[in-house]
Amino acid sequence: MSDPEIIYEIAISRLSKMTPDLVRALPERGVTLEDFFSIPTPELTSALGLSGSFRFEKMERDEALFNARKEYELMQKHNITGHFILNEDYPFRLSQANDAPIFYYQIGTANLDSQHVVSVVGTRRPTPYGIDFCKKLISDLAAYFPDLLVVSGLAYGIDAAAHTAALEASRPTVAVVAHGLNMIYPAQHRDLARKIVKEGGAIISEYPFCSTPYRQRFLERNRIVAALPDAVVVVESDIKGGAMSTANTAFSYSREVMALPGRISDQTSSGCNHLIRKEKAHLITCGADLIEILGWQPLDIKLAPQQRNLFPELDGDSKLIYDTLRFSSDPMQTDRLHMQTQIPIPRLMSTLGEMEFDGIVIRHPGNRYSIA
Repeated sequence: MSDPEIIYEIAISRLSKMTPDLVRALPERGVTLEDFFSIPTPELTSALGLSGSFRFEKMERDEALFNARKEYELMQKHNITGHFILNEDYPFRLSQANDAPIFYYQIGTANLDSQHVVSVVGTRRPTPYGIDFCKKLISDLAAYFPDLLVVSGLAYGIDAAAHTAALEASRPTVAVVAHGLNMIYPAQHRDLARKIVKEGGAIISEYPFCSTPYRQRFLERNRIVAALPDAVVVVESDIKGGAMSTANTAFSYSREVMALPGRISDQTSSGCNHLIRKEKAHLITCGADLIEILGWQPLDIKLAPQQRNLFPELDGDSKLIYDTLRFSSDPMQTDRLHMQTQIPIPRLMSTLGEMEFDGIVIRHPGNRYSIA
């Protein structure tokens, strides 16, 4: 790509009145990027079919070009790549969003068009229940999908847990940040960010170098987290917050949304329970749920049938659940299992999910379970 071309791309993305739809319309209108910045304002306004009050003045366009040249120099200096919405290297899923960023910046080599992409979001103050689920979910998915890409926002809590779990599973992860790529926020996650890039992941942002983070940018960032994957998984969230914003945006993009259920008394699960109750999210208890909902098929992996004893060696909750199901003539509903075992519902659902994934139990319609 020639230097002028990417400078035009950066510049057009920095015009406050520019929209993705208008950029997409440029080729149809026979207007090249060079044309956009060179032709007189009346001619450009007419070519784009704009009203007289909505126009791009020549002074405004020249200023955008000036700033874009400085931005390109910084990109070269700091090994930052750029991705423009009309180019072939722009992620396909992201391009489907009507409010996709016109241009975004990237440090790292992650392939955002990987066949299997999942975003994991949640509270900044998770419980051990949420952290453990996050680690188990990504570990389970990584075992079946070598090209798994995990997306999150590099924030405290579930975001950091998701990035860390991906790294521990030797899978790339992408952090979408709400500031320029000259910094990392929060600063405590600088080492995590370095590991993300070093291990084949990426840090991406739609904001130019030296842009500072503030509340509105975090909300804008969430739409990228929502648009990049096949599914968004919410792991613990209050009824309000960034994770709920991401989930609702993903729902509006027709992405699959999944949420980890929790006790009704737990504030950190109130958002997840709300999404499930409003039928905006699938209830998820393990990686097997996600694989089933999305219809994912493992890539070039022949999974050997799991050999199990007639009465497998289990302990704790798993053994109690197994023994209870073993002596039931019909599949049991989870509320009946809860009454007979006295295992708290969140722990029961999590254990059942693990047992299903391991091939010990079978889930039937209506949340009923039996021995496999």
